Amino acid sequence: MNELFHKIAAKVSYFAGSPITFIGAIFIIAVWGLSGSAFNFSDTWQLVINTGTTIVTFLMVFLIQNTQNRDAKAFHLKLDELLKGVKGARAGLIDIEELPDSELEKFHDEFKKLHEHYAEELAKRRQRRLKKTSVSAKTP
Repeated sequence: MNELFHKIAAKVSYFAGSPITFIGAIFIIAVWGLSGSAFNFSDTWQLVINTGTTIVTFLMVFLIQNTQNRDAKAFHLKLDELLKGVKGARAGLIDIEELPDSELEKFHDEFKKLHEHYAEELAKRRQRRLKKTSVSAKTP
């Protein structure tokens, strides 16, 4: 059952994200809008589009969530493989998404500090490189 749902969800998600589907949706809305005068812009006329879009949105939420869940799982598995395979990487970060939010926040703060440190180092290197190129440009 799960595999069948995945196959259907993948095909529908692919189709739903295609340009032809977008054009089809615009066409349906245009036909609905143009038909308004024939129905005197009645409550029933409005209810048709509201009901249709609500049903489609309701179903698409589940398909999109399924696709995002699968993509996130695949992404995490790929990152876990890299962590496992790179010498010096902290294998303790594998399955980090299972930690409580407070622990994730600690790691976030740690990596933010590392990022700031390396950003400063890169800025210093760029400054030194600029000085070298400006000095060599002045020397004939």
